Amino acid sequence: MKQPPKIAIVCEFLSVMGGAENVVLAMHKLFPDAPIYTALYDASRVPAFQDADVRTTWLQKLPRFLRKAYRLFPTLAANAFRRLDLSDYDIILTSSYLNANQVQKARPDQKIISYCHTPARYYWSHYELYRKNPAYGPLSPFIKLLMPLMVPRQRRRDYEAAQRVDVFIANSTETQRRIKKYYGRPSTVIYPPVETKRFSPARTRGDYYVTMGRQLPNKRFDLAVSACTTLGVPLKVYGNGPMHDELVALAGPTVSFYTDRFGDASDAALEEAINHAKGFIFPSDEDFGIVTVEALAAGAPVIGYRNGGTLDIVTDGETGVLFDNQTVEDVVSAIKRADTIHWFPSKLSRTATRFDAGLFATKLRKIVLDNYKG
Repeated sequence: MKQPPKIAIVCEFLSVMGGAENVVLAMHKLFPDAPIYTALYDASRVPAFQDADVRTTWLQKLPRFLRKAYRLFPTLAANAFRRLDLSDYDIILTSSYLNANQVQKARPDQKIISYCHTPARYYWSHYELYRKNPAYGPLSPFIKLLMPLMVPRQRRRDYEAAQRVDVFIANSTETQRRIKKYYGRPSTVIYPPVETKRFSPARTRGDYYVTMGRQLPNKRFDLAVSACTTLGVPLKVYGNGPMHDELVALAGPTVSFYTDRFGDASDAALEEAINHAKGFIFPSDEDFGIVTVEALAAGAPVIGYRNGGTLDIVTDGETGVLFDNQTVEDVVSAIKRADTIHWFPSKLSRTATRFDAGLFATKLRKIVLDNYKG
């Protein structure tokens, strides 16, 4: 009788819950006996993994203040993954957007299956954007000088690691295009898992819009804040990050902020807000954008940038309104246009079911088992 494969799950970091971490959680639920290897782990900030067998690299032994500054040490994280001993496993399943694919095979019969959120944006698709604004606070001028010296080597190592991957899975058609462009590799698209059933779209909607996420420069929350301030319409902003103070300074009296992940910005608070929201504003150029699927599941039309993974999710005029340029003027025009369309929350919610977590599990399990010889 064929023995089930021994699987190891590998991801970059488990220190904050986001889209990539939700994918790792879904992998854990699908393969609960598989240990999760990660560079750094903060159990207090990701309680969803409390029952998982999480194993860390030597970086976990660094003093806490250095662990919190892990983004300053990309080469150390890459080296830590290369030093992992994964010889006991038949399948190495990575959830990767930066360094997880640096893992090494110990035997020729091992398979590396990479669920790729994007080829590392810092090295490839968004290098110029990050070099312009690295978002390292007072260290940014120093990082700008270092990037041209460090990135070429990291880019070369990332490419070499991609050639060792046996199977690439892309989280969107945009990521599939990048995998082909930067790595020269084919991939299969499996959309990330979304718990669509946890939302209960209200038939009667509020008068406010919602946006949410990690407040980084590339997310362009400034566009949503400025547009709603210009129009004088209510906007609820959920999340925190390096750009938070700048966003608060931009905001007019109709914009409110919710930053406590375990309080006013908890899952329950966000669900309640989106379930009744007039719409969801998503000005970012994302690899996929799980929050846009959640918005649709909650019955909120998406006002989004016509690029990246959003094109897999939102159909202009049917499930939202897309704008062509990342400018305040374009977002203002999109909000005005959305206001002229009569949206049906139940219909929007039904369109989100094609991204349900159950489909992700079924498709991923098949790929893993198809690549195990036993």
